Amino acid sequence: MTSGQETIVEIARSWLGTPYRHQAACRGAGTDCLGLVRGVWRDVMGSEPEVAPAYSMDWSEPQGQERLWQAASSHLSEQPHVTDGLSAGDVILFRMRTGAVAKHLGIVSVVGASPAFIHAYEKYGVVESPLSQPWQQRIVARFKFPLEVF
Repeated sequence: MTSGQETIVEIARSWLGTPYRHQAACRGAGTDCLGLVRGVWRDVMGSEPEVAPAYSMDWSEPQGQERLWQAASSHLSEQPHVTDGLSAGDVILFRMRTGAVAKHLGIVSVVGASPAFIHAYEKYGVVESPLSQPWQQRIVARFKFPLEVF
């Protein structure tokens, strides 16, 4: 891993155990999956590039709009979608159901034979989970933090 990737994973791991709180982004107090990525952004990049609007649990589904994907593409560097090309520190976007909008984010923490990722998961909070085949099949996009600062 490069120093920038190590920093992202180290910071994401510092959020482990943070309770799940919809729309929150406060290490130790509460966060959702977007809040985790926002919090890592603040630690790595500085202030957030925009204020996240209020959103519901089913946000953008009725309209079928890929708002999370669009926002990630605006601020992160979208990478070719190749799951075997994942790097630690990548931000991955998941589509949880066929036909639904993509609305779950995680940060790759381990690559290789036993890949893993860090994410905020309802009822569990921030956890490091195996990036198993069922999770990998749900990945629809991957991004990198713009790490020119490293």
